[in-house]
Amino acid sequence: MSLLFRITAAVLLLGPVAAQAADPADPAAAAPQIFSPGVISGPANDADPAFAADGRSLVFSRNGVLMASSRSGEPWSKPEIAPFSGVWMDAQPTMAPDGSFLVFVSNRPLTEGGKAHPGGQLWRVDRQGAGWGQPWLLPSTVNQSANIWGPSIAGDGSLYFMDRVGGKGPFHIWRAQAKTGGWAAAQLVKLGSDPAWQEVDPAVAPDESFLVFSAKAPDDEHERLFIAFRSGSTWGSPVDLGDSVNGRKGGNDSNEGRLGPDGRTLYFSSDRTVPIHYPHTVQQAAQDLARIEAWDNGNQNVWSVSLEPWIAAARKSSGQN
Repeated sequence: MSLLFRITAAVLLLGPVAAQAADPADPAAAAPQIFSPGVISGPANDADPAFAADGRSLVFSRNGVLMASSRSGEPWSKPEIAPFSGVWMDAQPTMAPDGSFLVFVSNRPLTEGGKAHPGGQLWRVDRQGAGWGQPWLLPSTVNQSANIWGPSIAGDGSLYFMDRVGGKGPFHIWRAQAKTGGWAAAQLVKLGSDPAWQEVDPAVAPDESFLVFSAKAPDDEHERLFIAFRSGSTWGSPVDLGDSVNGRKGGNDSNEGRLGPDGRTLYFSSDRTVPIHYPHTVQQAAQDLARIEAWDNGNQNVWSVSLEPWIAAARKSSGQN
C-alpha cells in the first residue's frame, strides 16, 4: 500500500501469514529493477501500474491522482492526469487482463452531488476506443463495507480485493466470482495463514493459478511480498519472496503488486533507496544527486521483478515440465 493510502485510510492495520520464507534458486535473477525512473517512478509517491494488454499504455497512481502514460518505443511519455481522475482521491488502479476495463479505489461521492465517501470504494471505468467512459460504482456484492481496497481482476472478470472480516481486525483478501450482469457475494480467500496476520494488495494471475500479495505480522511495521499457488480449489502455503525482492526484514515496505501484460513480471511499490557509499568520485556524486532529484528520495517508487523462478519451482514441485 502506498504512503497516500496509509494517510487516507488511517484505520488500516495492514499484514498475512505464518508463511514460509524462500529465495529462488538464482537470487540474481530476482533482483528488482526500478521501473521507468524519473518518468513513472518520479519524486512523488508512485504505485500500481495497470497495463493495457499490449503493454503500450498504462494507468498508475500518484499521490491520490490516477495518471496515464503511453509509449510507441522504449521511453514512456510524460504522465498526464487520466480523464476520469483529478477531482477526488483516486488510487490503486488495476486493469482487466484483456484491457477492456479498469477498476480503482476512490473516495468520490456515491451519489451525484454528494459528499466525499469517508473510506474507499471500488469503481469501474470501461475502455471506449482510444479513450475511457464514465466511472461507475461497483455493486454491494463487491463494495460490501465502507473500506474496500486493493482490487485485482482475474481473466474471467472475477474480482479480488481486501476487506476486514465483520468490519473488525486485520485486512484479508476476498474474491467475488464474476457472473452475468455482475458478481456473486464475495468469499474470503483462505491462504492457510495465521488469521492474526494482515493480507493486502492481491495481484492474481489471469488464470488464478497464483496470487501475489503483501502481508505483515501483528508486531511488524513493514509489509513484505508473498506468493501462493492454487491447487484445485485450495491455495498452498504462502511463500515469502525473500530479501532479494523485499529487502532486509524491517527495512522498508514492499507492496501494491501488479502483474505485467506477460503475467510473469511483478511490478510493486517500495520506499527503498539506493545506498550511497563513500568515498566516491565527483562524477558518482553528480549521478547520485541526479538520481535523488529524479526519484530516489524515500517516497514510493515502482520496481519490477520476474516471477519465473518461483513459477518454475512450483511447476517442478507439482511434477510439471
